[in-house]
Amino acid sequence: MDAVAKMQIEPSISTIREAQKFLAKYFAPTRLIVAPFLSQRTGKNVYLKLETELPTGSFKVRGAFYALAERMKKSRVREVVASSTGNHGAAVAYAAKEFGIAARIFLPANCNRVKRGRIAERGAAIVESGESDLSSAFELAAEYAKQPGVYFLNDATDVDLPAGPATIACEILEQLPKTTAMVVPMGDTALIRGMAAAAKQIAPQVRVIGVQAEQAPAYYLSWKAGKVVGTETCDTIADGLATRTPEAANVRDVSSLVDEVVLVSEEQMLRAIETLIGDEHVVAEPAGAASTAALLKSSDGYGECPVLIVSGANISREVLKRAVQSS
Repeated sequence: MDAVAKMQIEPSISTIREAQKFLAKYFAPTRLIVAPFLSQRTGKNVYLKLETELPTGSFKVRGAFYALAERMKKSRVREVVASSTGNHGAAVAYAAKEFGIAARIFLPANCNRVKRGRIAERGAAIVESGESDLSSAFELAAEYAKQPGVYFLNDATDVDLPAGPATIACEILEQLPKTTAMVVPMGDTALIRGMAAAAKQIAPQVRVIGVQAEQAPAYYLSWKAGKVVGTETCDTIADGLATRTPEAANVRDVSSLVDEVVLVSEEQMLRAIETLIGDEHVVAEPAGAASTAALLKSSDGYGECPVLIVSGANISREVLKRAVQSS
């Protein structure tokens, strides 16, 4: 923490509070609920932060709303575009519709049909790339965004966006001041970078623990090495965690703000999904269940009152069936 205290943390707490005030116009704080089964299983007071309650079923609307609103203050936006495995795209489509502008979402081939449906519901144009890797969708979006008035809202690099998910940490600390750890799924890292920035400025004693999929460990490897380490593939059921090319600036922030990063297997995520549904009556997609998988793998270092971020609920029927059958 000494090193963190000496550095300028971004987003600043004033910016995060501004985002919190802005987002309150659109969404109520999500619930923080006790998890009786997980508490009994681990001997701790475990809580779940239900980001699944937000419109589109994931935390992503926080960042999309705030970042798009900030961009619209600076310049005219005719159309907003995004590349996404689903949840970010749905969030951008939702925000665009709310603000009265067009949206175009670039998706990898064979993406999660539930998430694709969320995007279509909001009237956004959908472009599917010919490849299953998100990088091809990114390249198409970046090329399209070269047109005048088109804004590419990239959740991995947008400087305003992390202030949106940072508000989750603010809500947690208001709802449960005795929180000892926040366990956070890690994909493009906007979620954990925002939450860690808020936590370290408000309650630096709270541990921030990131969770990645074993089959998509790029940011875990980068966190351990203290430098960018990419992977050739990111083949995981947790499409929300499927990143393989870390951004150097994000690696720097994660290295300085995140206390620990752990990996969970595909089977551990499937079991966590089943546990959340069967024992806590909470629906979660694989990325949303990753924090629960991490706790079930080992609860050491989480303190007495850990909060698990349930980041999304947009699970495909196929994965849900696998999870139920895994029990």
